[in-house]
Amino acid sequence: MSNPDGFEMSRMGVKSAHFSVSEQQRGHSRSGSNGGFNGGVTTSMSSGKRLDRGFGSLSILCLSITLLSSWEAVANRPGLGNGLVALRDDSHLALAGRDELNDSPAGAQYHWTAALAPPRIQAFSTWIQGWITVFGWQASTTSICYLIASQIQAMVLLNNPGYVPQQWQGTLIMWAVILGSGLVNIYGIKMLPALQMMGGILHITLFIALVVPIILLSRRSTPEFVFTELLTADDGWQSPGVAWCLGMLTVTYCFLGFDGAIHMSEEVRNPAVVIPRVLVQTIAINGVLAFVFLIVILFCIGSVENALSPQYLFPIIAIFGETTNSSKAATAMQTAITGIGLISNVGVVASVSRLTWAFARDGGLPFSPYFAHVDRQHRVPKRAILLVSGAVIILSVINIASETALSAILALSTSSIYISYLIPIVMMIIRRFDSSRGAIPFGPWHLGRYGLVINILALIFGLFVCIFVPFPTQIPVTAANMNWSGPVFLGVFLLLLVDWTFRARHKFVGPSKDLLFARTKACAS
Repeated sequence: MSNPDGFEMSRMGVKSAHFSVSEQQRGHSRSGSNGGFNGGVTTSMSSGKRLDRGFGSLSILCLSITLLSSWEAVANRPGLGNGLVALRDDSHLALAGRDELNDSPAGAQYHWTAALAPPRIQAFSTWIQGWITVFGWQASTTSICYLIASQIQAMVLLNNPGYVPQQWQGTLIMWAVILGSGLVNIYGIKMLPALQMMGGILHITLFIALVVPIILLSRRSTPEFVFTELLTADDGWQSPGVAWCLGMLTVTYCFLGFDGAIHMSEEVRNPAVVIPRVLVQTIAINGVLAFVFLIVILFCIGSVENALSPQYLFPIIAIFGETTNSSKAATAMQTAITGIGLISNVGVVASVSRLTWAFARDGGLPFSPYFAHVDRQHRVPKRAILLVSGAVIILSVINIASETALSAILALSTSSIYISYLIPIVMMIIRRFDSSRGAIPFGPWHLGRYGLVINILALIFGLFVCIFVPFPTQIPVTAANMNWSGPVFLGVFLLLLVDWTFRARHKFVGPSKDLLFARTKACAS
């Protein structure tokens, strides 16, 4: 089937994007010429193993802005100054990512690392980058399912004060959410672009529908409260600066995952032009909506004590209830946010499954040839979708035994994804100063002379986030309120080092030079 905006790989002498690690090893060394890429690879794949390019520029933009859903996420923990700084500095990260897009592979960050890393560390840095990105996005997928389940339980509690939320009930809801998302991704792939366009429309229209009644019906806060007051609640931190930084991390999470659309790039027409543009548009649209929503919520929050009351589980539900003085109206308003979350989760599963599939295609996962398979009938990476969905189901079982243990695993999302952003940015900075490897092959979109400055600003902010992510959110620290993100990430990293030492360094080669440049040429054409 021809595609005017795609490409036929056979025209370029590349038969497939589906290849095994053993095929790479037979003819190529781990680090080749040309900036650390591996040598050319002869690949094989029968027809029907490519993904269809079913997304246009509008549908992929809608997927991207719905996937991020920043104003919906900000609704749960408002903080004006935190949100402004998070928006500004995540914009630097997005621009830095745009500068690295000389091609648009589904693997995103780890493909950029393969292209930019010095030859001596290219294989290891690419492999560790791929695993960190996969871990981070898998944890993020689980956290979204957990958030949706918690919102549903919160709405039940709002309408039935005698209800006591049970963790096993939350786990069952998580199963329903992830199974629904997985089924849509496998059997409803043809309607996925339309579904995401609907999500993008709801993302805008429901924002207006919720903001207007809040403005008209709520009590007003003072400008001093909105712009000057720092609420540290009962976190125990004596330093306002530390409390402010920890508060910013919550808002930063709301802008996490702007790279999600990149993982879908092999299903997008003209990705070399469309994807970088979508990256910037996503941050701009979500940033404006989230900022306006922050202003509205802070001016209309009413009683802070009531908003933070444990009986509501989520502050935004308390705000809706106090604004409308009706549990039914508050339920309807929260249902709008949860509905967008359900559509967003479908896009997240699509994005993460493509990332997982791409990493398997390049030999990064155990049983890579199996998970790199593309279903002939539906033209989707069905096994990768099932792997992502199955991992969420397994992780959600932990919630039955210990919510704290599940939170420790979910904490991987912020730290892992930010580290996945930082690795290629560091490689880009190093590459800019390495004149011996020739000019950087930028694509249609790049930052020109401002690239290095934005790379450095993005690096500084990313390091700042990674430093404060492991901090405990409350003092004194107990087993229940302990921030386990640091220990969990360290444990995972040590396991990866062991796996690299005894297995992966003998097998993993990474994206081939010929294949990666074939994608680059196709995307630019």
